[in-house]
Amino acid sequence: MEEQKLKQVESTLKTIILKNHTTNLFDSKLINGIKLENNVVSFTLELLPEQLKESHEIKKIIENKLSSIQWIKKVNILLTAHNIKKDNEKPNPNGSLLNPAQHIIAVASGKGGVGKSTTAINLALALLNLDFKVGILDADIYGPSLPKLTGISNKPKSSGNKIVPHNAFGLQAMSIGYLVPEDAATIWRGPMVMSAIEQLLRDVDWQQLDILIIDMPPGTGDAQLTLSQRVQLAGAIIVSTPQDLSLIDARKGLNMFKKVNVPILGIIENMSYFLCENCNTKHSIFGNGGAKLEAEKLGVQFLGEIPLDIAIRSTSDEGNPIVIKEPENSISKIYMKIADQIVKSLSIQTRSAPIIIQD
Repeated sequence: MEEQKLKQVESTLKTIILKNHTTNLFDSKLINGIKLENNVVSFTLELLPEQLKESHEIKKIIENKLSSIQWIKKVNILLTAHNIKKDNEKPNPNGSLLNPAQHIIAVASGKGGVGKSTTAINLALALLNLDFKVGILDADIYGPSLPKLTGISNKPKSSGNKIVPHNAFGLQAMSIGYLVPEDAATIWRGPMVMSAIEQLLRDVDWQQLDILIIDMPPGTGDAQLTLSQRVQLAGAIIVSTPQDLSLIDARKGLNMFKKVNVPILGIIENMSYFLCENCNTKHSIFGNGGAKLEAEKLGVQFLGEIPLDIAIRSTSDEGNPIVIKEPENSISKIYMKIADQIVKSLSIQTRSAPIIIQD
């Protein structure tokens, strides 16, 4: 039954030919990730940049066609755009860099589950407290965290051709999670992910930012390379836990940034220890001092230790991060100290465009 419905959707899409196209919508490969759930049809529609002005009309045409199928309750279309280059056109790694802020900092980790997103937003808020104009971009397309961390779930407004970022405690905030339903699976291949990240940088109305924090997806894949080559990064911060496994992956992430000529601002050890309130003793749940030793070994700055504490977890889950909710908490003061070190590093750093270095 589901297969028959999919074929009916595909047949209908084959009856649509967009202006300046000779191939129908389905066969032109502009539709990706068709999904049926409770008679709701969802997919991604890729348009050329010059078609974006007509995107509303194009969506309406598709929605009206598909709505003529009796069993379809709703049609969800997520727009994305690609720059189509000629075969003989080579990208210039030094040209047309996206520059939404004076200083752009990537907060990264080699693996998931180390508390990178929580660290990123608390660092952004700490920098805001130092009187900088700060933005935060959630670049994790598959698993965005910013809607939960900020307590914001509604879609952002638009101004002309630009998306207006949400105001989160004074931060300019943007995430793919603000544009798609919370439980929607993003089934995209690498080129679509790279295009979405570029749009979140280029098509968002960032307002005179001093610092933009980019919360990177875990690992060393397409998203990391896209950002390293398309954005003039002031530096990267690596977040790790003390465990050997996490440190191995953190090392990979650090080496990736070195390969693309992005400065390493330092390493943060998250979940470093648990401080018992009763006995005032530090307990090293995941080991001790691993990230600090790794920083020394690799010749980069060790920025600090963030403890394993329920206050960090509970404030993050509430959408009210600890730096904003409990500014006098000792953990908030650690984030503030790290932010101060980052500012000092930025003030003495000269930046150059990232270029891939071949071994």
